Amino acid sequence: MPKYVYTVQDAQGTASTGVLEAGDEDQAILTLQNKGYFILSIQLEAEKSMGGFKKAGAGGKVNGQTLAFFSEQLATLLAGGVPLVRALSLLGEHNSDRNLSAVLGEVSKEVSAGGALYKALEKHPKTFDTIWVSLVQAGEMGGQLPLALRQIADYTQKQEGLKGKIITAIAYPSVLLVMSLGVLAYFVVYIVPVFAGIFRDFNLKLPAVTAVVVAMSDMVVNNLAMLLLALIGIVVGFKFWISTEAGLMSWNRTTMSMPVFGKFVSNVIYERLLTTMGTLIQSGVSILNTITVLEGSFNKNLIVQKALRDVKNEVASGKSISVAFKNTGIFPSLVTEMMWMGEESGKLPDIIKTLSGFYSEQINQFIARFSSMIDPILIVGIGGIIAVIVMSVFMPIFQLSQISGK
Repeated sequence: MPKYVYTVQDAQGTASTGVLEAGDEDQAILTLQNKGYFILSIQLEAEKSMGGFKKAGAGGKVNGQTLAFFSEQLATLLAGGVPLVRALSLLGEHNSDRNLSAVLGEVSKEVSAGGALYKALEKHPKTFDTIWVSLVQAGEMGGQLPLALRQIADYTQKQEGLKGKIITAIAYPSVLLVMSLGVLAYFVVYIVPVFAGIFRDFNLKLPAVTAVVVAMSDMVVNNLAMLLLALIGIVVGFKFWISTEAGLMSWNRTTMSMPVFGKFVSNVIYERLLTTMGTLIQSGVSILNTITVLEGSFNKNLIVQKALRDVKNEVASGKSISVAFKNTGIFPSLVTEMMWMGEESGKLPDIIKTLSGFYSEQINQFIARFSSMIDPILIVGIGGIIAVIVMSVFMPIFQLSQISGK
């Protein structure tokens, strides 16, 4: 009978490797599953000695929707009894994303050698972040990897969906604003100077509004290179400023407190934090590890990251999570009070899920209102400025027509 080399994990997450005689691979898989093992890899002993995987290069950033689809595919294959290494190999070979395909090739090699999946994923932080690794680890340790992968897919799709809504909400206004500013710049740089020269030739006394527009046009045209350099300098300076800890902290504070949009930015932060937190806890990740993962995922917002670091320290010292969040002073009382009720009732994951749904609805309402209001505001605002410029040009032309009529 052929011999099969296998790598499996038991219910405690301990990996082991061995050799099994069976009539075929399906029989070998069935024998191992009946013993309660989770199969990481299985292949003929002859294939093992030859080496089963092609070399793959290091991968990079992968689109969130692609990762969500991969997670669902992997969960489906594992639930159908396909060994983990074979599933990873198949998905890597038939994946259209080159970065993900390369990463899966390396991950499958490491898992086939007896390594845990979460350890293999951990070596590719550009592709799989700490949230991914933590959820996979919880699934592996609990013997519920397919379920954990479906939770990852659901979480990723929700976050990508939210990101898509925000991008859609600002895309059209952004295009409209850029086009309008382009038309405005064309008028100021090309049209107004032509008419200004004509007005000077006729020694016309210009109306006040025309004089202001002509003066602004002259200033822009005569200092165009300097203005462009100043704009580039502002952009470069801003990027350097937010690359420093003090600058990023100030920028985070500004975005979270500015009028109108500050509350929206804060709601996006709360929704992401609560959704991630709820997913991790429901997957079996401990509270302390959950907060550690959250701390790492908010490296672009130092205010929230510092608050989570304080929460982690207080929870580690024995305080309840609701008290720790309340002591930071940056989370709304709604969040901290409902966390307290969740702890008291033993339903913290459900309460967190309810809170994340509440903030998701707040975000959706803001986006709907913003989309309905910003377009007419831009059209009226930019259109009004262009109308003023056009009228300032035509007013002296009316004077010329009157002079020629006499």
